[in-house]
Amino acid sequence: MKAIVCTQLGGPDQLTLQSLPDPRPGPHEVCIAVAAAGINFPDTLMIQGKYQVRPPLPFVPGAEVAGEVIEVGAEVTRFAVGDRVAAFVPVGGYAAKAVASEHECLALPDGMSLIEGGGYGLVYGTVSHALMQCANLQPGETLLVLGAAGGVGLAAVQLGKLMGARVIAAASTADKLALTRAHGADDTINYREQSLKGEVKALTQGEGANVIFDPVGGPLAIECLSAAAWGARYLVVGFAEGNIPALPANRLLLKELSAKGVAWGAFVAREPEVNAANFAQLARWYGEGKFKPVISGQYPLAEAPRALHDMLARKVTGKIVLVPDAA
Repeated sequence: MKAIVCTQLGGPDQLTLQSLPDPRPGPHEVCIAVAAAGINFPDTLMIQGKYQVRPPLPFVPGAEVAGEVIEVGAEVTRFAVGDRVAAFVPVGGYAAKAVASEHECLALPDGMSLIEGGGYGLVYGTVSHALMQCANLQPGETLLVLGAAGGVGLAAVQLGKLMGARVIAAASTADKLALTRAHGADDTINYREQSLKGEVKALTQGEGANVIFDPVGGPLAIECLSAAAWGARYLVVGFAEGNIPALPANRLLLKELSAKGVAWGAFVAREPEVNAANFAQLARWYGEGKFKPVISGQYPLAEAPRALHDMLARKVTGKIVLVPDAA
């Protein structure tokens, strides 16, 4: 099979397209013919050796795929050949075929395409856990979403609105903000041109945001705390800006704020039943036509370096995916 291989740590240009032996599933695993592999920011960290998971070289990057099951292990009970699934794979996603534990796979909702599925599992799993369990977001509360036009950001806009929140989307360009409005944002803030704190305060009559969803990090994180309401929940989702902020504890004390980390992968391992309930709700919403994964770009497998560069340059919105069968 064809696969993208990381043979030395570094940037996307170090990746190479190679022919590798087809993977075979273990007793509790399935083999998937990959129709789409999601591109995610942690992939860029892993190939540089900067992620908390550091697989030995060489390895195939890529944490999520969607496709059809083509082989099952001897003890697999949840899936059969021909099933359409999305799967979370710590490594191995940037390939024509991938192996995943049956417990890290989920059936795609009826009507969801395999291309959509490539941008479904990781971001919507993360966001549903963040808003439902970590923040306990309530109808009528104000949700501030940073990086709102990105993969997890746009999913947070969609799901926050479905949960009854007033959604304030913050992003860096007018086009990105227009996209967030098209997917449910009530208000928008261009944080390159406007004061995040000032605009949130103005939009909420001085109260601030009840829940802050932050996949960006960096200096904006401190500004978020100034834009928070009394008793707000600040969700630490990621650090796309590149710098991990040092949160001042006095800011938490003065408003009784809570800073909560969102670690979806660990949550799935520890509370699989709750995760399954989250995805059951997502499937109902999808079936009712209330949201769709936003796939803004499809790249042939060989163009994985270009896809990663485009994401790092913030040229993309929503999710982008690799398509192994593309020319």
